Amino acid sequence: MSAATTRSRTPRTPRTPDRLCAEAVGMAREAAEEAAAPGVVGEHVDVVVEGDRVVTHLFECKEFGYRGWRWAVTVARASRAKFVTLDETVLLPGPDALLAPEWVPWSERLRPGDMGPGDLLPTDAEDLRLEPGFSGEEEPPPNSAVSEEMAELVEAEDAEVTAGPPAELPLAPARGSIAAVADELGMRRARVLSRYGLHTAADRWEETHGAKTAMAQAAPATCVSCGFLAPIGGSLGQAFGVCANEFSPADGQVVSLAYGCGGHSEAAVMPRPPRPAEPVLDETRVDVLPLRPSSDSGSVPPEGPSEDLGHS
Repeated sequence: MSAATTRSRTPRTPRTPDRLCAEAVGMAREAAEEAAAPGVVGEHVDVVVEGDRVVTHLFECKEFGYRGWRWAVTVARASRAKFVTLDETVLLPGPDALLAPEWVPWSERLRPGDMGPGDLLPTDAEDLRLEPGFSGEEEPPPNSAVSEEMAELVEAEDAEVTAGPPAELPLAPARGSIAAVADELGMRRARVLSRYGLHTAADRWEETHGAKTAMAQAAPATCVSCGFLAPIGGSLGQAFGVCANEFSPADGQVVSLAYGCGGHSEAAVMPRPPRPAEPVLDETRVDVLPLRPSSDSGSVPPEGPSEDLGHS
């Protein structure tokens, strides 16, 4: 068994630092004091072996706000050299260093209620909370009440509820009765809001989330054009709606159509990231360049001798 094989199979022991590099504490301190402010470099803490004839001297950092940090000065010595040279000086965190928290994107740091007057909240072009609205085409959207898909669903539901066509039934089905329609519209209540009750409610909502609030005055647009506005029924739906933007200060509350905030769906749409251009040079392909022109290229007579074009 060779000596190299014996050394590879024996367990590694901690490497001892180079003697000259380990003794260069004064040189390392001068380098740290030159890079740092006066009086910032503290006591010598430790010596770390980085490689053969390469060590790092660690000094305590006394800079305010850098508790637990250490000045690291790496020195090295060439093979058979008697002098130690300086590699680099850097400030590194120690085991108990005070570090800044991990950076989190703004889209993950944002919480409901963080927006103030004048703030703009950009929305992604492919935000899952929004979908295309009116496209200008004659065909109704798929979820429309007059679309073919909805008509087929209505026919299927009616076929399950009734045993035959409504004209052949002795009594009208309960689904189509006036009482059933009144239940769906919310009209079968003992008492409903009077005109006075509607006006007082509208005054309260206009005062809290109306056009005269500071948030609406600084908004880029009103809620009537926002994709997060959920309409409400009845006469109040002509002037109010419900905000469905979780990052808006009015999320889940009734807002005036003239109200607005920086969370408007079209306030600042985030642009799509640019796609990198296609590579111009193909470094993976080898182009073969002939040193002699072909005989039929016309540059050299066919009967003449060919000459090297690379060197004279």
